[in-house]
Amino acid sequence: MVNEGRPRLRRTEVPDYLMGKHGIPIAVATLNKLASTGGGPAMQYAGRIPLYRPEDLDAWAAERLSKPVRSTAERDAA
Repeated sequence: MVNEGRPRLRRTEVPDYLMGKHGIPIAVATLNKLASTGGGPAMQYAGRIPLYRPEDLDAWAAERLSKPVRSTAERDAA
């Protein structure tokens, strides 16, 4: 796991974290775009460097995932 107990991750580390912990694939380019347009995980800055707290990444992932469904019909109804 990328985190290794560190309190914050750099943007280039976020895709590995989200895939490893939540199974969510996301590219650094997508994170860059979301940082500009909104809708991405919360971040903090250390000077010019965006940093992401694991708990913010976990909350963002939870918002992105649907509830478990057993068919596509259930997904469409949700």
